[in-house]
Amino acid sequence: MAQSGIPVIDINAADEATIGQQLVDAAEEHGFIYIRNLGQDISAAQVDEAFALLFDAPLEEKAACAIQTNNRGWGGLHSETLDPRTQKVGDFKEYAYLLDKFEDNTDASKTRLEAFRDVCTALCSKLLRLIGNGLGVGDFFAQAHEIKPGDECDTILRLLRYPPPSLTTHTPSDVRAGAHSDYGSITLLFRLRGQAGLEVQQSPDGDSWAPVPVHPPGTARDPSPPILVNVGDLLSYWTGGLLRSTVHRVAFGGDEVDGESAADPRYSIAFFSSPSPSTVLGVVPSERVRNFVPRSSNSSSSDSANPYAERRVMRADEHLWMRLAETYGDLYKKEEKA
Repeated sequence: MAQSGIPVIDINAADEATIGQQLVDAAEEHGFIYIRNLGQDISAAQVDEAFALLFDAPLEEKAACAIQTNNRGWGGLHSETLDPRTQKVGDFKEYAYLLDKFEDNTDASKTRLEAFRDVCTALCSKLLRLIGNGLGVGDFFAQAHEIKPGDECDTILRLLRYPPPSLTTHTPSDVRAGAHSDYGSITLLFRLRGQAGLEVQQSPDGDSWAPVPVHPPGTARDPSPPILVNVGDLLSYWTGGLLRSTVHRVAFGGDEVDGESAADPRYSIAFFSSPSPSTVLGVVPSERVRNFVPRSSNSSSSDSANPYAERRVMRADEHLWMRLAETYGDLYKKEEKA
């Protein structure tokens, strides 16, 4: 177990039914999972190359590709506020979503990043199939993530850079990235060795946070840091809250783990997987989902205790738009008026 209690799962150590059960148990309890021993799924060299391509384009070229309501583009320091309810200043980070006009401004870089995105897509498909096996629904989720004719892909590769704290003006209450949960189905997070900052919320009131080390115990000799996988809001909603979407943030300091520091620039790559936009988030034909009762419920009736029974059915793109509007409110208000 890691310091935050997040389990480490070897996704190639047993049969798919066993691994699927382990993933579902971890997703229900923690929402976050470390995965290791990736075999042919993704190599350390592919991850290292993706990091090497981060943010080399000139500022004026990146600014010309500013974030739009199609959830593509580049954003500079403070352009995103992940926790608008409590943040006084926007996030201390620069980010770029993989898009057609900007990837290091060279065709070679674009091709390599697109290849990395394809590898991430394949890994997410495997994980969704394993989770489906753990819930007894087989390829139910994996098939929903296959893009249907006429749909655009909402799956995104996101590149992030946090400048050194010494080069930013901030207060003790500021954070590098505000408290939030992810929007889609599952997220793959790639990090560099020794870079602290990621924390998961351990109490609903937001007063207790635990660091998520890049290398949890027992993985220091792995070729590259284990990939951190977390459940997003959409998959949590789809499963009636059974699979947990955990709130997390990036702090300036906090409780750092031995061998890690938040003093330097921080780089990460996030791959956000989402189903085809026209997918209807209806009933998941799983007995475990159907019988799940949230821990916070005090009702003795399973129908009334389980919000799944009265959950609104919506399309995947409706759910995504709802969450994006909360983060990029002004941008989406302009789109509505246009």
